[in-house]
Amino acid sequence: MAIARGAGTEIIRSAHFEGVTSTASPMIYGVRHHIYTVLSVICFAEGLQAAGNYVRMYLTGYDSDDGAAQEPVYIFKQDMSVDSTFVWNDKFSFNGYEPVDFAGPLDSEAKQDAIADQLVSGDSNRQILYIQAENASDNFDVHITFIDQNNA
Repeated sequence: MAIARGAGTEIIRSAHFEGVTSTASPMIYGVRHHIYTVLSVICFAEGLQAAGNYVRMYLTGYDSDDGAAQEPVYIFKQDMSVDSTFVWNDKFSFNGYEPVDFAGPLDSEAKQDAIADQLVSGDSNRQILYIQAENASDNFDVHITFIDQNNA
C-alpha cells in the first residue's frame, strides 16, 4: 500500500546517506506548502582525512533579517574522530519554500505571514537541508528522521 501524501497529511520519513564527503549532500528537498520537522540526525565517522575533521548540517533558505534568498544557515558543526557517532536530536522546523521577497528585517505580522505562506514558485526558491564533511577524504554515514507535513 502506498503512503498517502496528499494535502493535510503528516508522515514520518527517513533517509540514509553512505560515504558523505566534502561535497554537500541534500537530505531534504523542500516542497512548496510543506513544513519539515527534523527529529534526529545520526552521523558516524567511518573514516577521516585528519582527526578532528567536522561534519556539518546547514539549510539554504531565506534570510529574514535582510531579505536575501538561498542563504546558508548553519545548524551544527561537529568535530569528529574515527569510529565515533554524533547524534543531533534537537528538533527544528523549516518551510519547503521561501516567501515572496520582502525588504528585511522581519518586523511585522505581514512579513511573518509571507514566510508561512511560501508563495514564491520555481525551483530556485526551494529550501534544502544539507549534510557535508570537511574534507574530500572524510567518510560519514548519516541517517535522518523527519516529519513531513503537507499543507498544500
